[in-house]
Amino acid sequence: MKKLDFSQPLMVLAPLAGYTDLPFRSVVKKFGADLTISEMISSNALVYKSERTLKMIEKSPIEDPYFVQIAGNKPELVRDAVEILNDIDGIDGIDLNCGCPAPKVFNHGSGSNLLGDLKKLEEILSTVKKYNKKQYTTAKIRIGVDEKIPVEIAKVVEACGVDFVSVHGRTRAGKYKAPVDYDAIKAIVDNVSIPVIANGDIKDYNKAKEVLAYTGAAGVMIGRGAIGKPWVFYQVKHGVEDVNQELKRSVIIEHMDAMIKFHGEHGVVMFRKFLHSYSKGYQGANAFREIINTIKEPDIMRDMIKSFF
Repeated sequence: MKKLDFSQPLMVLAPLAGYTDLPFRSVVKKFGADLTISEMISSNALVYKSERTLKMIEKSPIEDPYFVQIAGNKPELVRDAVEILNDIDGIDGIDLNCGCPAPKVFNHGSGSNLLGDLKKLEEILSTVKKYNKKQYTTAKIRIGVDEKIPVEIAKVVEACGVDFVSVHGRTRAGKYKAPVDYDAIKAIVDNVSIPVIANGDIKDYNKAKEVLAYTGAAGVMIGRGAIGKPWVFYQVKHGVEDVNQELKRSVIIEHMDAMIKFHGEHGVVMFRKFLHSYSKGYQGANAFREIINTIKEPDIMRDMIKSFF
């Protein structure tokens, strides 16, 4: 039986390098994300059994369904990576990253670089589809490298036999600042028969509703909009504007504790960047950030969170 139900719009947490690790995904899952996806995993690092990479694949028991996203530009390495994932229980799908704009990923020939060579994109994605024994094969794309060719890209992806495609409505050149082209996402929805998940600047209920209505997409993918606001999935699903302060505080502490449990004591230091986001919009946020940037002890950090939030 298929684990994803498209009868209602799907709410998906986007993979974000450095943010969507197991602790964060488990917090988001509690607020109703239908699908969580690992941070982007290098096929190369996976094949060479990097310990850090294998840890990045670990999932929380509540993550069900759960996908792993891989990046790669060599069919044989991608095949080997997929075969390693086939042997790991608890993974329901493999997603190919065809959208990451980061220079080190792009210059390696992976991520959004594939959008500039659709034959290569087809070769890599077909390899994932051919060897994947999990329930789902999917891809995350942008709408081009410099020029917009959304439908052309989507047709190639569809032809590879994927179950759905997630579309970030910017080109690689547009990075994260250019206006999101929802017309391009709509054009993809109108021209392919597979479900399309809309991504890009979706940060609240109203925006999600507007994007779903305008594009006809089968769901939304939220990435940066969930950093500092993991409850956004609950808000989007239920049309709720406000989340009470007590809940926010308890979530922030739970998130920090999960970071320490997963990453060890260094989790406190790693959690600082999340606290920068959580404190956005609060009075005294700058002073709070300056103080927490020096804290390494869990108990002191917990006290700071309780008194600030």
